[in-house]
Amino acid sequence: MKFSLKRFISSVLAVSFTVGTAGLLCSCRRGFGADAEGKVKVVATIFPMYDFAQKIGGDKVAVKMLIPAGTEPHEWEPSTNDMLMLEEADLFVYNGAGMEPWAEDVLGSVKNKDLVALEASKDVTLLKTAEVHDMEDVHDHEEEHDEEEHEHHHHGEYDPHVWLSPKNAEAEMEAIAEALIAIDEANADIYRKNLEDAKKQCEDLDSAFREALKPYEGGHIVVAHEAYGYLCREYGLKQIGIEGVSADQEPDAARMREIIDKVNEYGIKCIFFEELVDPKVAQTIADEAGCKTQALSPLDGLSKEDIDSGRDYFSVMQDNLKALVAAFE
Repeated sequence: MKFSLKRFISSVLAVSFTVGTAGLLCSCRRGFGADAEGKVKVVATIFPMYDFAQKIGGDKVAVKMLIPAGTEPHEWEPSTNDMLMLEEADLFVYNGAGMEPWAEDVLGSVKNKDLVALEASKDVTLLKTAEVHDMEDVHDHEEEHDEEEHEHHHHGEYDPHVWLSPKNAEAEMEAIAEALIAIDEANADIYRKNLEDAKKQCEDLDSAFREALKPYEGGHIVVAHEAYGYLCREYGLKQIGIEGVSADQEPDAARMREIIDKVNEYGIKCIFFEELVDPKVAQTIADEAGCKTQALSPLDGLSKEDIDSGRDYFSVMQDNLKALVAAFE
């Protein structure tokens, strides 16, 4: 798939730029409008990158989110129009760590030589998927799978959900600020000021998580998929994932039985589901174990309604904290 995607993208762009005019291209893409004139044009892959770029850039940037709102990002791939949007961008912000497996092909095919590509997680100490899996106590069933299935289940070498630790979110925003300053040095002071404001919010959020979850250190949470490794590492929790690091594979009956047994063993009261993933498996486990269910957001894809209503990284993380505390009470 990797090489066929690259050939497809290259051929489409070659045709577009040979026979199309700028006006024609504008008519067939979801690109930047007139309100982006004079601003740094940023394309961000997923909601956290989009939100972080907006927080750091303020009114000096025009930010477009590549993966549509409400879309589960793990299996998404770019369209022709998405590629054309990158041709007029100044900065491409992607999370990295395996979240966007198509990014390498995209960057290799873009003809925009002035485009700056930023892997926002470049300064984060990454968790390997094996470490994420070690944060739970269910191992036997996974060992029955062969190596190829194991790699698919874990969707790469690293857990890409780095932003679920506020400290990592701060590091990603610092990387975005550095990139914007390099592109638009005239507004460097604005970017630095916005970064300082965002860092203060990250520090406050970290303190809130640390204080609220300290009584539950060593406790277990059951989550839709193993997206919460960085959060658990930071605050002393252990996750039991219904699915692996990628939310693209349903558990079989044996795995579900193991999870139910662990729910009973640890006295777990709540099964977490995600709003963009069908909650039927989480609900089945909850019904069997006599638990309640509650949404816990990995933040990689908010709904359009949530974004339009002004929900952002900090408000969603505050909701996550309330849900986590309630699960232990």
